[in-house]
Amino acid sequence: MKAYIFPGQGSQFVGMGRELYKKKLGKKLFDESDEILGFKISKIMFDGEKEDLKKTEVTQPSVFIFSVILSKLLKRSFQPNAVAGHSLGEFSALVAAEGISFSEGLLLVKKRAVAMQKACDLKKGTMAAVIGLNDDHVKSICAKTSGIVVAANFNCPGQLVISGELNAVRKTCDVLVKEGAKRALILSVGGAFHSPLMVPAKIELEKAINNTSFKKPICPIYQNFSSFSETDPGLIKENLINQLINPVKWRQTIINMFSDGLTKFIETGPGNVLQGLNRKINIKIKTVQAEIQN
Repeated sequence: MKAYIFPGQGSQFVGMGRELYKKKLGKKLFDESDEILGFKISKIMFDGEKEDLKKTEVTQPSVFIFSVILSKLLKRSFQPNAVAGHSLGEFSALVAAEGISFSEGLLLVKKRAVAMQKACDLKKGTMAAVIGLNDDHVKSICAKTSGIVVAANFNCPGQLVISGELNAVRKTCDVLVKEGAKRALILSVGGAFHSPLMVPAKIELEKAINNTSFKKPICPIYQNFSSFSETDPGLIKENLINQLINPVKWRQTIINMFSDGLTKFIETGPGNVLQGLNRKINIKIKTVQAEIQN
């Protein structure tokens, strides 16, 4: 059985989407995106500066637009038995599985990005990648650190991301290295995503999601909040809302998908980050890049 998986923030690159724009449907959806967002995101994606593409309010729509257009250009070959997405990628997965329309998904991603940026501006936060310690050890150290710091992304064995207040994350990194971590590296991100610092953003996103009509998707979607499959529109909404202040359980999600009989994974979006993570989760998992048929 096949699963299509969608990457999140961090997989963007300058020039992304140029090839997709050459296709009739690709051009139509890029033009629609520019209109919905009120600025030429296509121009930033194709020819913008790297720093512009790093801004949360640009990054999130860019990765979403690229991923969804790619899935639509796969046409008849896009026959998922399940979908999943890493953080932001969950919105791409939901649109690809026809739970919401492209325009509805883009509006939610826009709202999510703006709300997250506002939350970042309210309180200075950051994230850090931790390599070489088990999950429970890292969680235990986070719990003992003064200030807000939590495990935010469970990516693969021996690699997770922590998130929280700037000083708390720095202190935790120092302790983690002393406790045997190979690396504890502060990431170049705009704020403390998937942590309690995102509560103001969650409140805003919750309103937008509850005002959007969700349909039953064409296949199950495995969600970050629970790591299990879901098809009920009401529960999909709840999980999407909760995702913003809770960890991305990617490792657990892929293990559950594989256990449920999904053996071929197709990364549908920019870059190959998820292919690398999946290999580390289970060497038996085959993950390939989505490719458009000419």
